[in-house]
Amino acid sequence: MKLTKKTKGAFILGILPAFLLYIVFAIYPILQSFYYSFMDWNGFNEMTFVGLDNFKKLFADSLFWNSVKNNIYVVLVSVLGQVPLALFFALLLNRKMKGAKLFRTIGFLPVVLSTVVISLTWSLIFNSRNGLINEFLRSIGLDSLAQNWLGDTKWAMASVLVVVVWQFVGLYLIIFLAALQNIPTEVLEAAKMDGASEWATTWKITIPMIWETILVAITLCIAGSLKTFDLIYVMTHGGPAHSTDVMALYMFNETFSKLQYGYGSAVSVFIFFFSLILIAIVNKVLGKKMI
Repeated sequence: MKLTKKTKGAFILGILPAFLLYIVFAIYPILQSFYYSFMDWNGFNEMTFVGLDNFKKLFADSLFWNSVKNNIYVVLVSVLGQVPLALFFALLLNRKMKGAKLFRTIGFLPVVLSTVVISLTWSLIFNSRNGLINEFLRSIGLDSLAQNWLGDTKWAMASVLVVVVWQFVGLYLIIFLAALQNIPTEVLEAAKMDGASEWATTWKITIPMIWETILVAITLCIAGSLKTFDLIYVMTHGGPAHSTDVMALYMFNETFSKLQYGYGSAVSVFIFFFSLILIAIVNKVLGKKMI
């Protein structure tokens, strides 16, 4: 569709407020973080230019690399847990079945709940004394399997990851359902008439036709996982012994608890480039696969 000068003007005028807000609340803070990352500043005194010292300190900090490792766990478990589970349930709910609307609502419910509510609820479930999981294990005679889920360094990260997966499966479920319902029924009926099995139809027709949507879901999943903060902050505060510390939480503690704004900004710059590189690699690898 060819835009006239008048239409172009209206179009620019329409997107201008959103564009300005995006610059002020998204682009400007990113640029500001880049600037602060070269400074030594506690938020009160005058800033001092220190060049790359914050980055040298960052790369030599074992606690920072521990948070990077934990964040990679979050990304892997999110991509390999949330996306396949959501796709599986979307394929099920896309069939004509009773109660599909109710299951969709139940699946999406964790997405609209406050993360604080989710974190507190799961903290109660994981409680070592009278939490639901340990009470259930004791009731069936498996007392030896009862654990201090959030207080033991061996189990804390795994427990948090269960909640991370559970919280966002519903979001991708709705995205996949919308994509599945846009597949022309003629295509699926033609495959059925040609004698294609359900399995073959799913793998050779359905998945390739919604592959772009799956790729978008994976990208959102990675971006969201690298921003993980509030859920872990409420559930464990990064403990015990930094076993659930992730990059955003590490940055928060360094910036606002230790008042190292320059160093905290260096961490945020690292997260920015780390996210870009990871998403670019995933898009290149998975984008090629379906061509």
